[in-house]
Amino acid sequence: MTSLTETILQFGAGKFMRSFADLFVHQANEQGQGIGRIVVAQTTGDGRADALTKQGGRYHVLVRGLENGIRVERIEEVASISRALSAAKQWDDLRKFARGEDLRYILSNTTEAGYDLDPADNSDDRPPRSFPAKLLLLLKDRFDSHQPGVTVIPCELLDHNADKLLAVVLKLAESWQFSEELKDWLQTECVWLNTLVDRIVAATPTDHPLFRTDELLTAAEPFAFWAIQEKPKAGPFIKHPAIVRAAYIQPYFLRKVRILNGAHTALLCKARPRGFRTVREAVEDPELGVWLHRLLVTEIVPTLEGRVDGPEKFARQTLERFRNPFLEHKLSDIALHHEMKVKVRLVPTRDEFVARFNRRPPLLDEVLAGEKI
Repeated sequence: MTSLTETILQFGAGKFMRSFADLFVHQANEQGQGIGRIVVAQTTGDGRADALTKQGGRYHVLVRGLENGIRVERIEEVASISRALSAAKQWDDLRKFARGEDLRYILSNTTEAGYDLDPADNSDDRPPRSFPAKLLLLLKDRFDSHQPGVTVIPCELLDHNADKLLAVVLKLAESWQFSEELKDWLQTECVWLNTLVDRIVAATPTDHPLFRTDELLTAAEPFAFWAIQEKPKAGPFIKHPAIVRAAYIQPYFLRKVRILNGAHTALLCKARPRGFRTVREAVEDPELGVWLHRLLVTEIVPTLEGRVDGPEKFARQTLERFRNPFLEHKLSDIALHHEMKVKVRLVPTRDEFVARFNRRPPLLDEVLAGEKI
């Protein structure tokens, strides 16, 4: 694997990306797909870049949970990252890589707030503060070097994430009065792919023996799903069982928000008054577990039939994920911004159920009545 060229620039290398995209790239390379290796651009501090450098880009992922009713616990070693560069200290090295002929893909996972611009940024900064500004300057370096465009695959959990990121980058290019040729190159020669990522990454298991030797150790559930938009100019990227390529990603967002996120929010409404602390405790309660299954199968899934891929199967997987014995998903975390989540995740399902079946959904009505909605 070390003989593979560096083809991927990745902004951020937090626990999620190390347990998700970086693991998938490693597995694809191991299968002989020859995707290439990853150069990490560490944009917040130097600690993770230093750790990756110290460990030669290698680390482990503990995959633990339930899969088709079977308890799974395995260790995956990952070696897809070739080096990690601090944007603050090694900006010139990042610029050199951006200008190189081997670069083909750019990945990012900068949280939902990562697309925000910093008013203090300017085109002469080396580097600027915000992620979109860093991305723009590196792409401009590539354009100025007469290199071909790249495929940008953002992994932030935002609907239409690539479209939004491109819009922010173009807005900044306009503000900085960059050339029309550059702006045209960004839109026509670079390919921006919307995505949906889905995998629960748990807290680092400090009690595991590997923790003593691997400070980058991560833990994740067996379930993983990555929907990546298909476009004519997009490269093949990874072939992996967890990856689906589709022209439109929106149905996968709808499925996740209405089923998984909706189930979380509905469960919170029922479980919190009864003193439950975690999702697993709540779904393992005989009464609540049966109630949540009925809610999904009889009221949420029927509104999605014919609109999304395999909603009933996804609902079954969701219930299994909630029962993961290795995860302690606190209901208090789900409670953040609860009122808005109810309006986004549950109210539309209730309204669509009434419109589609001309009757009231009793379980949803019960939940929403308790929320006075």
